[in-house]
Amino acid sequence: MQIKIDAHTHTLASTHAYSTVFENAAFAKKNGLDGFGITDHTPPIQDAPDILHFMNLHVLDRQIDGVELLRGAELNIVDYKGGVYLDKEILKRLDYAIASFHDMALTPGSKAENTAAYLGAMDNPYVAIIGHPEDGRVPVDFEQLVLAARSTKTLLEINNSSLRAAYYRLNTRENMIEILRLCEQYGVAVSMGTDAHFAPAVGRFDETLELLEEIHFPQELVANLSVEKFKMLIGGKKA
Repeated sequence: MQIKIDAHTHTLASTHAYSTVFENAAFAKKNGLDGFGITDHTPPIQDAPDILHFMNLHVLDRQIDGVELLRGAELNIVDYKGGVYLDKEILKRLDYAIASFHDMALTPGSKAENTAAYLGAMDNPYVAIIGHPEDGRVPVDFEQLVLAARSTKTLLEINNSSLRAAYYRLNTRENMIEILRLCEQYGVAVSMGTDAHFAPAVGRFDETLELLEEIHFPQELVANLSVEKFKMLIGGKKA
C-alpha cells in the first residue's frame, strides 16, 4: 500500500513544531508523496498561531516543487457539545479541518461526555477528519464514534505519531486496532496522517502501514491512496 498524501502535518507556526512549509514539502517529495496538508494547531492552545495565520493560508502556493499543498487546520474541541474555536467564516476558506481532543483545551470527561464531544464535532460540516481518536487518555465509545463517522461522512484518523512518537498517549495500538476493525465492519474510511512536527517525519507511515498489513485492513477504506481520492472524500463531507 502506498500513501500519496499526508493529511496531518505541522509547521513552526505551531511553536512546538520545528519545520517550515518548504521543508515539509521537500520531505513530502523525498518520501514519495504527491500531496500534504498543513494543519497547524488553532487557539486556545497556548502556542498555536493567531487566527490570522488561518485567514491568510490562501497565499500559499498550491504546488511546491511538484507536490500539492492543501490548506487546513487542526481544531481543538473545546466543549462536550463538540464546539471548536474557529468560526465558519474562516473554516470555509480552508480545504479541510481536523478536530482533535487536546487536554490543554478541554479536560477529558467521562466516556459519554468525550463521545458526545466527538459526535458534536462531526456534525460540523467543515470538520472532515477526527484526529487521533485512539488516545486512551480520552475514553470513547468507539462503536458510536465509527457509526457517527459513517452517517456524517467524516474520516477517522490513523495517526502514525501515536505509534511512533507520542509517548504520552495511552493504549494507542490496541485502541487503533479496535477502531480499524469497526471501520472495516461498517465500511468507514480512514485518513492517514503522520502528525509530523518535524519535516523528516512527513510521509513516513512505517508503523501504521505495518499495522494495517498485520490486520489485513482493506485498501479501499484508506482515503490517502491518491490526492484525488482524498479530496473527493473530504469534499463529500461539505456537500
